[in-house]
Amino acid sequence: MNRFVEGLTAFGDFVGNALVKIFHLTALFAIGAAIVWASVDTFLTMAAKRHFSVEDILLLFIYLELGAMVGIYFKTSRLPVRFLIYISITALTRVMIGMLTVTHKADIGILIASGAILILTVAALVLRYGSYKMPLNTGVEELSDHERVQQTRENNQNG
Repeated sequence: MNRFVEGLTAFGDFVGNALVKIFHLTALFAIGAAIVWASVDTFLTMAAKRHFSVEDILLLFIYLELGAMVGIYFKTSRLPVRFLIYISITALTRVMIGMLTVTHKADIGILIASGAILILTVAALVLRYGSYKMPLNTGVEELSDHERVQQTRENNQNG
């Protein structure tokens, strides 16, 4: 009886893991497709009006960063938090440009957005420094910042 329960449990674990993996891949493809769709729609809208504003171009950069983040997550199963920070910085820059375009004067909103960008930049720097000093060893076939620097140093010494 114990062997039957263990076999049933193993089968349940296998099916559960397979369903989670299928959902994971389906969701990533759906998110990727939505990003591509939105970026193409934005580009076609910009082309139709024959005018590209800085805000429109920054929106395309946001789509690019989102796509890169999904690609990295697809390959490594790790969410690159730094990309979320870069997206936030780009979005705040877009908001600042929008505020300046409408009001044509600097006010407290510009100062608050600038301060938020500064805080996010420091956060990205801290994360970058942390990934260099304390690399996460996950067994994934990718070079961390620390490994990349070490490999470059070795190549420079040997070459």
